[in-house]
Amino acid sequence: MPAFAIAAAASTSVALTSSLVSSSHPCITCHPRTTFPSNQLSTTSAYNLATFRVRAMAETLSTPNLDHKLSISGKRQALISLSDKTDLCTLGAGLQELGFTIVSTGGTASALESSGVAVTKVEELTSFPEMLDGRVKTLHPSIHGGILAKRDQKHHMEALNSHGIGTFDVVVVNLYPFYDKVSSSSGISFEDGIENIDIGGPAMIRAAAKNHEDVLVVVDSNDYPALLEYLKGGQDDQQFRRRLAWKAFQHVASYDSAVSEWLWKQTGGDKFPLSLTVPFSLKSSLRYGENPHQKAAFYIDKSLAEVNAGGIATAIQHHGKEMSYNNYLDADAAWNCVCEFKKPTCVVVKHTNPCGVASRDDIIEAYRLAVKADPVSAFGGIVAFNVEVDEALAKDIREFRSPTDGETRMFYEIVVAPKYSKKGLEVLRGKSKTLRILEASKNNKGKLSLRQVGGGWLAQEADDLTPEDIKFNVVSEKAPQENELNDAQFAWLCVKHVKSNAIVIAKNNCMLGMGSGQPNRLESLRIAMRKAGEEVKGAALASDAFFPFAWNDAVEEACKSGVGVIAEPGGSMRDADAVDCCNKYGVSLVFTNVRHFRH
Repeated sequence: MPAFAIAAAASTSVALTSSLVSSSHPCITCHPRTTFPSNQLSTTSAYNLATFRVRAMAETLSTPNLDHKLSISGKRQALISLSDKTDLCTLGAGLQELGFTIVSTGGTASALESSGVAVTKVEELTSFPEMLDGRVKTLHPSIHGGILAKRDQKHHMEALNSHGIGTFDVVVVNLYPFYDKVSSSSGISFEDGIENIDIGGPAMIRAAAKNHEDVLVVVDSNDYPALLEYLKGGQDDQQFRRRLAWKAFQHVASYDSAVSEWLWKQTGGDKFPLSLTVPFSLKSSLRYGENPHQKAAFYIDKSLAEVNAGGIATAIQHHGKEMSYNNYLDADAAWNCVCEFKKPTCVVVKHTNPCGVASRDDIIEAYRLAVKADPVSAFGGIVAFNVEVDEALAKDIREFRSPTDGETRMFYEIVVAPKYSKKGLEVLRGKSKTLRILEASKNNKGKLSLRQVGGGWLAQEADDLTPEDIKFNVVSEKAPQENELNDAQFAWLCVKHVKSNAIVIAKNNCMLGMGSGQPNRLESLRIAMRKAGEEVKGAALASDAFFPFAWNDAVEEACKSGVGVIAEPGGSMRDADAVDCCNKYGVSLVFTNVRHFRH
């Protein structure tokens, strides 16, 4: 979760931190993710587990430990139990300087003690040892009573007093690293996954968040400076408390969603469970949405299925102006398209439609051909490559002139590629201060695709099919030559990424023209043929869906224009007319039996 700015400016927070902690302290916990065994106890503790005898619960509750009525007597207690101990010593020292008595568990207590912070162990408070291999440590009335008691309710405070239970003013907890464990590339057994499900932590977080009017709950180390500043100032800002409580519940909700997703996968269930929770984490606030009057933000999908799964959301931006709402949409479309091709390929996108696609062994030639397909649309578009951008390619991107006049230097919003050479990146940065340069990883196959409609979400499997996954069945009298079939496969792969109704005309692994987004297929065909011009003769034509009519319609117009082969899904009640029409004009027709609608 992103940290939110709750209190003072960063400089104030830094100053506060430096004033609370000695520069010479030997705290190992200043380094991120320092861990300790959950059952490790300091030898300096006055509490000796070796001589401790487990008593019956009834006896424990009937003989409360009256030495720990700390908050009731006016002193303040903070409960700290952390898996991720980032900046723990800073927090502990700061709370101690502010007069807090710190109560802690196992490894957290040991880490605090090693940094010179005085600690009361949880078991000293509960008069009950950690048990069941650490599964039960804080699930006790002496802990949860002290968190949940409402200070303005007399009977709550009387109940605590009668049992010798002190209140907690601050609860700082984060959870077992379940997400990191189950998403690790090394894998994890089912049993280990279960043991990494935190129980006590979420219970304390939820309890403190529920009672946030009296208890400050913190789950993110980025909020430690704001917490200390708030306590130091003796403030009573309920909005601050509510923000912390919101963040706490959100933290637990995201955690539970990961557990739920992982367990569903262990059951062998399909991709569409009866209930689905998708955890989003704010990556950035955007200047605006599709239009300037719309506010917008960009979130990363933190589902386990998206871990190391590639895509534009996790791309590294090396240079340029901040990404906009439309930039993300266009970059995603370009990247998804270019990653489909095996040969070195360049894709140019405008308004999420590929307006130029070319594959060549020479990537510079591919780039120039992709721009040439529609140079007017390419200007101000997004350029994507599926190979490294080296110095030579970067220079061509920087200096290439528009094919329309041979003078205007091509302008782009974004360049996206899997990697860049050092010199290539340096050259591209010199093209424009605003040019966004993205380095992305290829999307994994098999992802779930989500799309919002009013009041709900549509979920479907991603359209991952490639020409190698299907058969191009010849249904005409004339069979396509090998080069024609290759062109048909290339066009079919391109048309998959064009908005319906979609038509693509291609030859020699190069898009010549495309028609997109028209309410009728005939108009899309005419747009594509106009862009292709005379090069349409002998080219391949691909349609994202079947042709409902052939005679005096799209199929016959395509045949008359001189196309060599048509690839379409088939499935129309008038398929026979399409076959007859192609036979009349000597055009090859192949059915793919796969539709590629894109709305």
